[in-house]
Amino acid sequence: MPSLSPDALNAGLAKGLAPLYLVHGEEALLALEAADAVRAAARAAGYLEREVLTVESGFDWSQLTDSMSSVSLFASLKLLEIRIPGGKPGTEGAEALQRLAADPPQDTVTLITLPKLDKAQQQSKWFTALDRIAQVVEARPVGRAELPGWIARRLKAQGQQLGAEALAFFVDRVEGNLLAARQEVDKLALLYPKGELSLDDLQAAVANVARFDVFQLSEAWLSGDTPRLTRMLDGLMAEGEAPVLVLWSLAEDVRMLLKLRQGLKDGRQPRDMARELRLWGEKQKLAEPALRRIGPRKLMAALSECARIDRQIKGVEPGEPWQTMRALATRLAA
Repeated sequence: MPSLSPDALNAGLAKGLAPLYLVHGEEALLALEAADAVRAAARAAGYLEREVLTVESGFDWSQLTDSMSSVSLFASLKLLEIRIPGGKPGTEGAEALQRLAADPPQDTVTLITLPKLDKAQQQSKWFTALDRIAQVVEARPVGRAELPGWIARRLKAQGQQLGAEALAFFVDRVEGNLLAARQEVDKLALLYPKGELSLDDLQAAVANVARFDVFQLSEAWLSGDTPRLTRMLDGLMAEGEAPVLVLWSLAEDVRMLLKLRQGLKDGRQPRDMARELRLWGEKQKLAEPALRRIGPRKLMAALSECARIDRQIKGVEPGEPWQTMRALATRLAA
């Protein structure tokens, strides 16, 4: 069945409990909150006994069989948690999970938690068996485009709201760090009364806790968002990121645009080149407009500049690589 968002899970829990829940995904905060929501709903419904099985190296899967068949002496309703932090149950575990999916235990709510799963794991027999009967919640990362809405919903739940300028300021300060974003939202509830908060309120209360990785750079300069790009470069440098990794990401995207141009000249469609050019998600939407904006001559010059930055990193050419990289990225985003 289709995966639920964390918000949709909360709406479903308000209507009643399902016998089986499966929570997986990359965003640890959302996965934790989803699991906590299931636990709270189970307690409220009288599932007072709780048993936790953590699948680690050498785990004995007969414990799951015993848990499924055991009758509690203390409570008639039980919450059974199965935590698989490595995401791979193994052959014996896969068979056990398929048996669980085929015959869930009576008077039990089962909660299975997993990390981010790749495509092969999601197509495995054990996952598809669980997916057919479970309420599946996927904790996907909250990207830059979704973050304003996420913050606004959190604030609304505590009776607060922000104007457009204040919300943009908030997003800039917490991008890439969802746990800190939640902490800052919680802090606002303690510091200020309900109602609309001003930009001055935000500037006094919200710390700059944004975090970035080199792969977010693509979205910034391909979209032409120069302020965001410079914030990212400053953040990466402050966090001690290796400049060679940042340069690699930048050069790879320049080569990708040149290959895309050649493919378009040959009459190919961008979607047909997605796999070979690694054009996924937001990058797929941004690549062609960026190519039109920048042009081939500027891209070829950028490749030469990348080679110069590489020599600066190696110490065989004078110049500060971070400054040269910032200048190059800014020209590409213009």
